[in-house]
Amino acid sequence: MDSAVPRSRSRRLAVAAVAAVAALAGLAVAPAAHASPAVQYTNPLANQRADPHIFKHTDGYYYFTATAPEYDRIVLRRATTIQGLATASESVIWRKHPSGEMGAHIWAPEIHFINGRWYVYFAAGRADDVWRIRPYVLENSSANPLTGTWVERGKVNVPWDTFSLDMSTFAVNGTRYLTWAQSEPGISTNSNLYLARMGANPWQITGPVARLTVPTLAWETRGYKVAEGPSVIQRNGRVFLTYSASATDANYCLGMLSASASADLLNPASWTKSQNPVFASNAATGQYGPGHNSFTVSEDGQSDILVYHDRNYRDISGDPLNDPNRRTRVQKVYWNADGTPNFGIPVADGVTPVRLKSYNYPDRFVRHWEYRARVEANVNPLADSQFRVVTGLNGSGTVSLESTNFPGYYLRHRNYELWVERNDGSAGFRADASFFRRSGLASGSAVSFEAQNFPGYYIRHNGTTVNLTTAADSVARADATFTLE
Repeated sequence: MDSAVPRSRSRRLAVAAVAAVAALAGLAVAPAAHASPAVQYTNPLANQRADPHIFKHTDGYYYFTATAPEYDRIVLRRATTIQGLATASESVIWRKHPSGEMGAHIWAPEIHFINGRWYVYFAAGRADDVWRIRPYVLENSSANPLTGTWVERGKVNVPWDTFSLDMSTFAVNGTRYLTWAQSEPGISTNSNLYLARMGANPWQITGPVARLTVPTLAWETRGYKVAEGPSVIQRNGRVFLTYSASATDANYCLGMLSASASADLLNPASWTKSQNPVFASNAATGQYGPGHNSFTVSEDGQSDILVYHDRNYRDISGDPLNDPNRRTRVQKVYWNADGTPNFGIPVADGVTPVRLKSYNYPDRFVRHWEYRARVEANVNPLADSQFRVVTGLNGSGTVSLESTNFPGYYLRHRNYELWVERNDGSAGFRADASFFRRSGLASGSAVSFEAQNFPGYYIRHNGTTVNLTTAADSVARADATFTLE
């Protein structure tokens, strides 16, 4: 049930043995790296908005721009919270030209604040040649980019006069870079990824241009040979560059390059490519073609947030570019023990999930394993340890914990054991899957879950398994306490 990843009996025994030894020795496990409080958003954030870019500014606002399906304008909205962007008023800050350059296919705007001014990078075709796509830049010197005048700074000086788009910018160790996608003469792909230093002006590049990657792998070449939409996130002294691959239908997915922040980023050998997608369609959650992402941070600054678009159906009639229903979505980025980002799967529409981190073994999380609830470290796949906290199936002020990668399956107690099972609609199941969310028995800053139909009994880990027990002593109270992450 949990995933297609094999889980051998020997590995299970090893995990259980390590946990047992630690428990007997009374050892506290070091907190997991990059732990951060739970965040909760509701998806989709915006319908019919593709290629989303959300920028958190120092003025306390999030700024959101994206591709409109008419491909004729650049829109912008702002709010003090990410969820607030869903209902924030939207302004048109620029419209396509009636003729000539920048007259068609207005795509993938990104907004950045550089050297005290606002810049929007976007791609556009010509009115008389809509596929002559090139990158352009707008500038605004106002403190609020929804006011003031946007000045056209023209086309970016990319190395060839060929199809090029999806420009983004980031800084590492004081050096600012521009990255983009382009069709290079002599290479039979639709687009590859490139990197250069930014020039004196934020609409120019300078110095050598590095070709970072060419789409060659099977998942990069479905429908079209595409690497586009680069976006950067940095942590742990490393630079991670995500990009989108393949056709813009259900085959669309994210790949990733990584490099040391101290390396020469203009040397392609400094970068390592993931051999598999890091984020892809998921039929169980009903999300297809996730891609063209950006990154922002949560309101408290403690969580990294993945921003992307997808569709909630697989089959498209005609050209996917003519289908207007790509939606902007957000979800939390988690970090693996090795310092790499883990995006999990595109979660189901509605409230985003959380993880239940053990209070007294903070490197371990509640997860499902062949239907049985357990606590483990380094959970793979991530979604096995993600649950949506939803209105209780039995009502009366309760909550239920729904599996992320198996929607419709809930954490329920059966014979005092916790299992993840499909809701069969029965009164007994609803009762067994409904819990009162309480202040943590061992810490008021954490949570505990008390069974609705067994008062005084709590979700608790015993060794590696999760059961329903009373919490009569300090050990039991700690075992029954979880931090939502």
